[in-house]
Order: sequence, then C-alpha cells, then structure tokens
Amino acid sequence: MGNSQARPDVRWARGTRFLKQTVTGLSAAFAARRLQLAAKAALAAGLAFLIAPLMPGVAADYPYYAPLGALVAMYHNVAGSVRQGLQALTGLALGIGLAVALVNITDPTPLTVAIFMGIGVLLGGLPHIGSGSDWIPTAALLVLLVGGSNADDFSFGYLVQMGAGVAVGITVNFLIFPPLHLNAAAASLDDLRRALGRQLTDMGTALKEEWPPEHEEWSLRSDELASAARSVRHLVNEADASRRANPRRKLHPRDIDLDYRNLRELERVTFHIQDMTDVLSDVIWGSEVPYAVPMQDSGPLGDAITATGELLHSYSDTDEPEQRERFEAARAAVEACMAATAARETEQGTVPVSESILLSLHRILRAVRPVN
Repeated sequence: MGNSQARPDVRWARGTRFLKQTVTGLSAAFAARRLQLAAKAALAAGLAFLIAPLMPGVAADYPYYAPLGALVAMYHNVAGSVRQGLQALTGLALGIGLAVALVNITDPTPLTVAIFMGIGVLLGGLPHIGSGSDWIPTAALLVLLVGGSNADDFSFGYLVQMGAGVAVGITVNFLIFPPLHLNAAAASLDDLRRALGRQLTDMGTALKEEWPPEHEEWSLRSDELASAARSVRHLVNEADASRRANPRRKLHPRDIDLDYRNLRELERVTFHIQDMTDVLSDVIWGSEVPYAVPMQDSGPLGDAITATGELLHSYSDTDEPEQRERFEAARAAVEACMAATAARETEQGTVPVSESILLSLHRILRAVRPVN
C-alpha cells in the first residue's frame, strides 16, 4: 500500500508555525512569572540604592553599583540567584585583581591592556565560574577607565557595593514569593502525553483513510514533537532547581524523581513516534520508496496505533483502573496486528514496514506500562 504522489505544499504550515512561535514568544515576555521577576528586581534595585550610602568609607561614593549587583543576582529561582551572584562577585574580584596588578606593574598602554584583557578572558574559562567569566575583563576595564589614579578606592567601593547589591537581590528573591515552578513541569508532562497521543490517533486515522489521506498535518509534527520534549525537559530541570534553598518546598511537596522518570519514558516514546511518523510519511508521499504497508495490514495496524494513542491520553484524564484497561486494550490490539501480519503473504518487490511500526508500538507500551 503506497503512493508516489508528491507531498502537499508545506509553506502555509511553516508560515503558520512561525506566526504561532512569534506570538508565543511575545506572550512569554509578559507572562505572570516574568512580571513577578521584574517586580522583585525593581524592588531589590531600589532597596540596594537605599542602603548604598550606608556602606563604609569610600564605598559610599559609588552607590550606583549596588542596584547593579541586585540586578545581577536576580534569577528565576533562589539557588540560581545565589549561584549567579557568587559567580559575578568572583569574576569581579579577579578582574579587579588584574587591574590592580597592571597599575602596580606598569602604566596602562595599548599593549599591556591587551595582554591583561587576554589573561582575563583566559581566567573566564576556570571551572565553576559560570556567568562570572564576563565580569573579569569588564571589571578590569572599569577599574582602569573609571578608577584611574584612584583605582584602589574605586576597586574597594565597586566590590563592596556590588556585594551589598547581590546580598539584597538574594534576600528579596528568598523572602518574597520565592518561585516554585512545579505546576509548569507537571502541566508540560501532561501536555506532551496528549500531544503524543494525538499524533498516534491521527496516524491511526490516516491508515484507514483512502490514500493519500485527506489529513496530512500529523506528517509535519516530527520536529514539533522533538521541540516539545526538549521544552518539557527544560521545565522539569527548572522545577527541580526551583526547589533548592526554597522555603516554600515544604508547603508544596512533589516527587521530582517521578517527574524525571516520566520524562525519560516520554522521551523514548517521542523517539519511537517520530520514527513511525517518518516511516508512514515516506510510505504515503515518498516516491520510489522500496517499502510499503500491505493493504490487509492497514486496518489492524490503524487499530493498534489508535489504541496506543488513546492510552497516552488516558494518563492525563482518567484514573488508574481505566488506564490499566486502556493499556490492556492497546496491548491486545498490538498482539492482534502482530498475529495478522504473521499470517499474510508478502508481495514480491516490496518490504512491508508493518513489523517496524509494531516494534515501535511494543516499545512504547513497554515504556508506559502501569506500575504494578
């Protein structure tokens, strides 16, 4: 069962997808989570500037670096704020040390500045320095350009004010609605399951339609599914990071290890569904493809794919007993199709791909098997 008809024009689908991604990006910029982070950053910067004149000695003469430190430390989770703030201060200290060394060794010239900036970039490759790598040459240049002949006082004020600002930023992020991104991770796992289930049910429907099928949207979703899986992994990692050093975690307990297990299972399922999508797309729209789905396999194979898709849907919308019923139904459909393919005769000149698709379905069922 195959067709050499050229694939439908996908320009419109790609344009629609680009527009959707643009709208999604703009929405994310003004999402509630982003607005909350902006409000806390503004508060931290204001508080840092308020206490800046209280810093000891000449540090009080450089108050504008305190709000900068608060902004540097503001991150979308508490552990990230601590890490980013400490990395920035480490980079500042190294950069200031470079500038002081340059001033004490020789007068700044184009050659000496170039050498020390190169050293600063090299130091940025030190392990665990992270975002602080960018601050090493930046801090060194600021000391040379702004500090000038007063480099020692400027260096002291710069580092103290930035340290105070970092402390304020971390404190604000810790005390005021410390972000906990558990719900986003849980919702993304459910969304991915539904997307994978829809992909399977759409393919099952296509197998039972007159070829070429009227609906071809499913054939364009392979990259979209891969992107969705990457997004889910990012959100689960973010949820895990948001729990660290977060006082709210005790009020919102969640088994993050289970989320990681579910994620790994869904990543395997995504891989197999992508393979099935590519195989069926080639069979339907590919030209001179040496394999096909035999006509007599299309019905049982469509039933097996649809039943597996309905199983994936059930994990988000039904209770455990119904999930087990759907799992048994999907397994029975796959076994029935395996029996049907074993009994039919193979046409000369083509390689049936039914067995390949059934193998993918078997592996999907093994990945999502209910825990006893």
